[in-house]
Amino acid sequence: MDNAIIENVMNETLAFIASPVGTIKLVQAGDAISMIHFMDDDETATTNNFSTPLLQECASQLAAYFDGTLTNFTFPMSQSGTDFQQRVWTQLQTIGFGKTINYNQLAIQLGDAKCIRAAGTANGRNHIAIVVPCHRVIGSDGSLTGYAGGLWRKQWLLEHEAKFAHGVQTLF
Repeated sequence: MDNAIIENVMNETLAFIASPVGTIKLVQAGDAISMIHFMDDDETATTNNFSTPLLQECASQLAAYFDGTLTNFTFPMSQSGTDFQQRVWTQLQTIGFGKTINYNQLAIQLGDAKCIRAAGTANGRNHIAIVVPCHRVIGSDGSLTGYAGGLWRKQWLLEHEAKFAHGVQTLF
């Protein structure tokens, strides 16, 4: 992808791509994507000449997502976490494109309404933004609540998905 900057650091290969929500850092560890992270304004991307087919595929699929032509990601991904965190991240991937659930619904889907706080914490520890769609979890009153990438990005992602899934211009 021509708007990507690639670098190799300690068995991880990084790529930085431009997106409508700012620069995104992609991290490949082994044969899987291990992180998709929104860059803050004070973080900088560096340039090297390293690339992998997986990072190119991830960047390509993200570009298609931002174009509104892709709703499901198919590249391999893996992130470290507890068994419970893995369950939460797997459950997040069942939330359909353009849909939202609240934290209470997430806890119930995990089999225990009392685990709402733990589910929220695990949701916040997701390192694969957009693809593991933690942005699709909202407050029980319908409000946007915490998002590591910033609430403005969460709102943008939800509005973007609603536009392509339902022809809706804005949610909020």
